[in-house]
Amino acid sequence: MSVSTELFDLTGKIALITGASKGMGEAMARGLAEHGAKVVISSRKLDQCEVAAAVINERCGPGSATAIACNIGYKEQLQNLVDETHKQLGPIDILICNAGVNPFFGSMSDIPDSAFDKIMNSNVRSNHWLCQMVGPDMIEKGDGSIMITSSTGAFAGSEGLGTYNISKLADIALVRNLALEWGPKGVRVNAICPGLIRTEFARALWDNEEAAKRISEQTPLRRFGEVEDFKGIAVFLASAASAYVTGQAMTVCGGTHMYR
Repeated sequence: MSVSTELFDLTGKIALITGASKGMGEAMARGLAEHGAKVVISSRKLDQCEVAAAVINERCGPGSATAIACNIGYKEQLQNLVDETHKQLGPIDILICNAGVNPFFGSMSDIPDSAFDKIMNSNVRSNHWLCQMVGPDMIEKGDGSIMITSSTGAFAGSEGLGTYNISKLADIALVRNLALEWGPKGVRVNAICPGLIRTEFARALWDNEEAAKRISEQTPLRRFGEVEDFKGIAVFLASAASAYVTGQAMTVCGGTHMYR
């Protein structure tokens, strides 16, 4: 007897993912493509997008992934990203706002205005822009799923990552408000909150033997997160399997924030 897996079937869906040329974004894109979606791989550097797209196309078949470069800090580039996706693939069913920045580490008393603005604009305002550009596709269909990558850092203060954490808490607020506004129109919006994941973006936090040992011992699953851990959560939130899930901040942290 065969068991249906239609709950996770994304065949025919168009997915747009920012920050998708490497790390968590690339893993989430692979997960969606493996379940049938056609994915747009976007980041600042076209050559890196093309490499990631080629790997997915080799694994999942020609046309599974399309590379389109975009710097999320510029509204006109985001609009071009959406327009090109429409032109090459059609209306968007799934959006993952994964790209983010953190150009400053240190006390909030020392952060330059330029760094503060860049963090807030790239991590929050760009997500607002992109959601507003893509939302009409989903509203017209009465169906769609949006994910914004936040962080477990949103749940606490930090002596070194204060402004970054503020931006990530703002992302959760953005998710909740969009979920409230667009829920009646069939659009679901959720935040994904990674803990400490072994990526280049977070290298300064894990690439230290003493700190790595301490953090691993404090994590119930006794390991760092890996990018592959994000394939499943992306497929779940993109698919019918999460049809009654919206407005949530879902932690992927090995148990470090199980009470949040």
